Amino acid sequence: MTMDTDFFKDKKREVVASLQRYASQELDCELGDIQAGHLLEYILKEIGPFAYNQGVEDAKAYFASKVEDLAGTCFEEGLTYWHKGAPGSRQVRRKP
Repeated sequence: MTMDTDFFKDKKREVVASLQRYASQELDCELGDIQAGHLLEYILKEIGPFAYNQGVEDAKAYFASKVEDLAGTCFEEGLTYWHKGAPGSRQVRRKP
């Protein structure tokens, strides 16, 4: 699977400018627009997948933890018609 960078096109100018600024201030060298653009493409192709894959793993772990506690998170008590007021006043709450 290749990393789709279409979402990035509208921000590319800003990112290129940021790379140019970084190179100038931190590396004491100047990058032109084309050089910074090529550097960006390289970073996205070579390093981007590591960040993407980590994001997928983080999301997987987050949702797995939510699914594990689904019964505790979304629990509705039965036989509550006569408890706490009028019909229709039921609410979803954590499992006791």
